[in-house]
Amino acid sequence: MEQAKIQKQRSFGFVQLLGTTALGFTLLAAAVALTGTADSQDQEAALASALPLETDMDFATVTRHTTPALVHIQVEKVHTIAGLGKGLPDWGGRMDEDKLWQYFRDLRRGLPKDRRHVRGQGSGFIIDPSGYILTNSHVIGRADTVTVTLSDGREWEAKIVGSDPKTDVAVIKIDGADLPVLPMGDSDKIEVGQWVLALGSPFGLTGTVTSGIVSATGRSSMGITDYEDFIQTDAAINPGNSGGPLVNLRGEAIGINTAIVSRNGGSMGVGFAIPINMAKEICDQLISDGSVTRGHLGVAIQNVTPALARSFGLEKSEGVLVGDVVGDSPAEKAGMEPGDIILSFNGHKVSRMTGLRNLVARTAPESKVKIVVHRDGEQKTLQATIGQLSATADVSSSSEEALGLSVAALNDALRNRFGYAEDNGVVVTGVHSGSAAELAGIRPGMLIREVHRRPIQTPDEFASAVADARESGSVLLLVSDGTVSRYIVVRLDT
Repeated sequence: MEQAKIQKQRSFGFVQLLGTTALGFTLLAAAVALTGTADSQDQEAALASALPLETDMDFATVTRHTTPALVHIQVEKVHTIAGLGKGLPDWGGRMDEDKLWQYFRDLRRGLPKDRRHVRGQGSGFIIDPSGYILTNSHVIGRADTVTVTLSDGREWEAKIVGSDPKTDVAVIKIDGADLPVLPMGDSDKIEVGQWVLALGSPFGLTGTVTSGIVSATGRSSMGITDYEDFIQTDAAINPGNSGGPLVNLRGEAIGINTAIVSRNGGSMGVGFAIPINMAKEICDQLISDGSVTRGHLGVAIQNVTPALARSFGLEKSEGVLVGDVVGDSPAEKAGMEPGDIILSFNGHKVSRMTGLRNLVARTAPESKVKIVVHRDGEQKTLQATIGQLSATADVSSSSEEALGLSVAALNDALRNRFGYAEDNGVVVTGVHSGSAAELAGIRPGMLIREVHRRPIQTPDEFASAVADARESGSVLLLVSDGTVSRYIVVRLDT
């Protein structure tokens, strides 16, 4: 889609979603110094040592196998905006005041409309012979028309099957048959340092392939999507690469290229891809239902700092601290309590709140899971039946992302702990480092009493009020620290 920047400047530059036009490619080759006196066995040994390990194919072979399933996506959206049409009427060179006032009175009754065609482009790849294509949600947006071009030049108009902005995954469909397919790998098995290729149409240059390595895995808290678990790579990806595959040297898609960190709009060696395992789960739901259902546990959580670890008797910072448990939630029914530290969720070790949030969201409602918690110096195993994330809970998570904080209902325990005996509102249970809330001076334990001069008493009311304020770009909060109340303006990351 059109180049879109995440509205968050960081010390290292800008996080940027990808999708539009220009020129740039990276050539990466293993260089072997061969002298005229080296024998053939030495040369072969040197060449073998330069080859990547644990691979089945070289770059050229991988490219031949994968590019037939690569597609170029062009989108168009028609915007109707108010305008002045062709301007003022021709009054023969004389300004008639009565006619002028009549003209503007007519404008107030109904401005003429102008139509603007907004175009963008990106990439995608075919995952089924019948024509299902995986791409990014931000590539297709709310396009009126989506045109797909294959590497062999064939062209189709595609329909949008479904889109999930919270993970930036989308599925579109063309009416084809026996189409080339890119197999999907297992992103849980990738290792930092392994070779990868990024395929796509950077700056409109279709069929472009660049190489690099997996720089890191599990990247989160980037502010790109609501649910983040990115693969980081130094393979050159640029605007227009969005939606294209990140592939391993077995010719399998292990990710969807999505965003870059850049100071100049182009590749600087820091790119991000959605893990294919996460994308597959979203894709399956979009194809079968047209929407995504997520699991719900019902806890307010925060990361465990070294200081918190010592306070709770842990030898090291591990797990995720439960600040509050929602009434009648799966967590409460399982016996979870504020102060529990979640160490593992259904067999998966938990180290960060974003990781736990992703695990819960990816768990199907009604699933029974085992949760290991640290409580009073001991480990306990709880059995929970995961619920379904409701629309209001989804709004709540969006408000947390926008402000960079989490809140909980003001129950008796929290009233006594923070001294809010006669007050109403929601308690701040966690503040993300570097977030808009932290920069505005909000700290855990503060009570938020009003949002935009509107009294609130529950997390749902708080979430709804913040959602209503998103278009203004900032939100006015009345907060209390137990001794004094004051108004704070927090700029939203919209």
